[in-house]
Parts: sequence; structure tokens; C-alpha cells
Amino acid sequence: MPGLQVFGIPGLPEVENGADLGALILEAAAAAGTPLENGDVVVVTSKIVSKAEGQTVELADVEVSPFARQYAERMEKDPAIVELVLRQSKRVVRQVGPILITETHHGFICANAGVDQSSSGAHGRAVLLPADPDASCRGIRATFAARGVDAAVIVSDTFGRPWREAQTDIAIGIAGMDPVFSYIGQVDPHGHEFRVQALCVADELAGAAELVKGNLSRVPVAVIRGYAWERNDDASMRSIIRDSERDLFR
Repeated sequence: MPGLQVFGIPGLPEVENGADLGALILEAAAAAGTPLENGDVVVVTSKIVSKAEGQTVELADVEVSPFARQYAERMEKDPAIVELVLRQSKRVVRQVGPILITETHHGFICANAGVDQSSSGAHGRAVLLPADPDASCRGIRATFAARGVDAAVIVSDTFGRPWREAQTDIAIGIAGMDPVFSYIGQVDPHGHEFRVQALCVADELAGAAELVKGNLSRVPVAVIRGYAWERNDDASMRSIIRDSERDLFR
């Protein structure tokens, strides 16, 4: 029975603004003895994408609005961080103590609009989510294609889940493959027709990739080999964001 291989790509340098991530990944994979192959799925941690695209902010340079300052005092949170979170958000979904759940401009519901100080490269620096994660994926995939490799690309980030403790990595950007595999219309061995079953394989692949990356291992890229994805040059993670009219909890 065919199976999947999931392995990290070690040896990437510290990523700086303007870096060609696609080229860095290809070079690191080859140097590690695991060159990329056609059909691979490459999962890239959003943080290095943001760094390459200049999506970092020095907190000392943030001009804090009176509204954000009042919010920060009530939350006992860094005013500069609160200002960045509000700038990156369409709306605040929930605020309890220091926890701020927002809807980002991308449509993601997450803590602090994805603004993060960990692994930022310097003390007093924050990293924002990529401005357009799908476009980021397309750019990396295009670099692979220019070198003769047809690989799908996912950008992942760590999110919490409603009503569950802890976090998992999910896909926030994609290129080359459909993010969802639908069983709708298919029939199981007992004659039952699937009417709603659809798997977000992009999230499942992102979660699997996190098992070989990790926050402390300095391995921000993983490869999943053996998953039979179908090519879709128009793929986008926007397709999985549920409309407010269909959201039972909004």
C-alpha cells in the first residue's frame, strides 16, 4: 500500500527581507540529500514568508493610537502589539483578559490577528502574517517550476481551535492543489451517499508537516511526499472561509 513520507528541510539560513524563499528551499533540500521531486507538497512556515516579504515591525516605531492605548491598559498588554493587532483586523471577535481574538483582513479568525514576537529575529520586533499568503505560495511554486520541479506549496501558521485546548498548524495559503477533497456525491460500501463530507486536506497536510518542523528546531519547511494531489492553478485558501450567512456562531 502506498504511504506518505513527511520530512523536514534543515539548513535554511536566517531569512531576511527580500530573500528568494523558493531558491533557498531548493538549495537546502538538495544540500540535505532530499532534493524536491515532482508531486511533492512543500509546507512553509508563515514566519519565514513574512520575513522574506518585509512583514516585520519594530515595536519602538509603532505609533499607538489613544484607542489602542486604552485597550492595552485594560488588557495589561503591550500597547504597540495591540495597535498592530487592530491594524491587521477587520473586527474584534472576542476579548477576555489579555486574549484578543480577531478576524484578520484575510478572513481568518485567530488570536492577535497572527501578530507574533517569537522567532522574530530580534527583541522588540513583531512579525505579521503575510499580506497575501496565496500569492506567496504562487511565487514559491513558480520558482520551483522554473527549476523543473512541479510541487504544490502550502503556507502554514499555528492556530487554536474553538472548544479545544492547544494549537495545531493550519494552511493559510496554497498554490497548485485544491485545499479541499470532497466526498459529496460518492457512495460508501453500504450504499450511503455522502452529502456533506469534505476534507480540508490542506489543513491536514499542514498539521502533519508541523510534526517534523516544530517551534524550536529551526526547521521551518517540510516536504510531504506521496500524496496524490490534483493540479489546480487557481487554488486559494479563500475558498474555505465560510460566509457569515452560513456561520452558525457569528
